[in-house]
Amino acid sequence: MLTVLAPAKLNLSLEVLSRRTDGYHEIRSVMQTISLCDCLKFQPKPAITFKSDMPEWALNKSLVSKTVRLIQKTTGSSKGVEIEVAKRIPLLSGLGGDSSDAATTLLGLNMLWELGLSQGRLLELAAELGSDVSFFLYGGTAMAAGRGEMVNPLPPLPQKWIILLMPNIPQIPNKTRQLYASLKASHFTDGQITQRLTAALKEGQPLPSPFPFNTFENVAFSRFAKLKVYKEHLLKLGADNVHLAGAGPALFTLLEDKSKAEDLYIRCQQQGLETYLAETIGGREGLGIQPLYMS
Repeated sequence: MLTVLAPAKLNLSLEVLSRRTDGYHEIRSVMQTISLCDCLKFQPKPAITFKSDMPEWALNKSLVSKTVRLIQKTTGSSKGVEIEVAKRIPLLSGLGGDSSDAATTLLGLNMLWELGLSQGRLLELAAELGSDVSFFLYGGTAMAAGRGEMVNPLPPLPQKWIILLMPNIPQIPNKTRQLYASLKASHFTDGQITQRLTAALKEGQPLPSPFPFNTFENVAFSRFAKLKVYKEHLLKLGADNVHLAGAGPALFTLLEDKSKAEDLYIRCQQQGLETYLAETIGGREGLGIQPLYMS
């Protein structure tokens, strides 16, 4: 059996530069993996089977099955596998769980089936699967460009502790598409925010303001009114800053002190809020999750 972790991510910056001719948007983003992880187990079997401990996880809506089909088509492999997905990252949260699971499936099957796919080939397949999948082949801290599929690793962000809050609101249909459609030309930026953050990380300098930055915050809190209620509540509980995770609806606050993070986490839990305590982590090789372990 092969067991591999699939970490969630935060966007430390998320700029939209323009709408592209292919229908996507040109972005610049610094992404960061965090210690909240799904766990995927790969067991050799005669056929392809899937299971998950989360009842809401739907195979036909997940990139995991699409990833398996793409690998079979690309390599001609007829081997079987049982993939067990232990979900910890909330679904449709803006934390990249499905993309991370897809990248982990690429890595896991490449190893389990001894396919010998190069990093370059894995990146090509990741780009076919989704905009964020390429980033999760690296993990750690990285700058993403294009529609998100062009990834350049960066020096690690100084360690931060994170409180994640998952608002108790109905799922928002086509959430990301709605937010992109709501952006006006005045919300587009030129990539300088991400460039300054990238330069600070490379030079070991203090992180520049605004940090974190997410252009979707210009429209999300007005378009989805209950998000603003949860943001204000988290601020009242003691958070210094509250930001939207990707396209949301998850919210997060960054802290440098572990004890302060733990105190805020406890207050959120006492309020009955769905919250998670996490920290920033390094890339896949630093975690030893290529593979994590084999048994």
